[in-house]
Amino acid sequence: MKLSTRGKYALYAMAYLAQKAAEGPQPLRAIAQVGKLPDQYLEQLLGSLRKAGLVATVRGAQGGYQLAHEPSEITVGSVLDATEGPLNLSDCTAEGDPCCPYSENCCTRPLLEYLTDNINNLLHGITLQDMITAKEMNEFGQDLHG
Repeated sequence: MKLSTRGKYALYAMAYLAQKAAEGPQPLRAIAQVGKLPDQYLEQLLGSLRKAGLVATVRGAQGGYQLAHEPSEITVGSVLDATEGPLNLSDCTAEGDPCCPYSENCCTRPLLEYLTDNINNLLHGITLQDMITAKEMNEFGQDLHG
């Protein structure tokens, strides 16, 4: 399992918008320059985030992109779902038809479902506010496991 550039760039852009939330809409070029992200690719990602209701656009001279909700209300999981799609460690953990004829009696399927559920719960338990205020990774663990 590896996070693609779509997910990484989206998280970076959302963290930037969270840090600048009080300053209003941010131009695409500013977001792209700080993160050294390609403008067109970033625009596509922000479009996906807008469709998911996580980002809002403002037109005009002072326009740009801004968070559609408070940073404390947007989770890392929702950003990744909007850009990467739902996280499933295996096809057999996805909703719908079983991926193979043995899925009902497979001894690995419950483990894969357990891991998928726990990773998703973790990602949906970390907000953008958590991400921009945590100085070290172990601070996430302290907040989540207290």
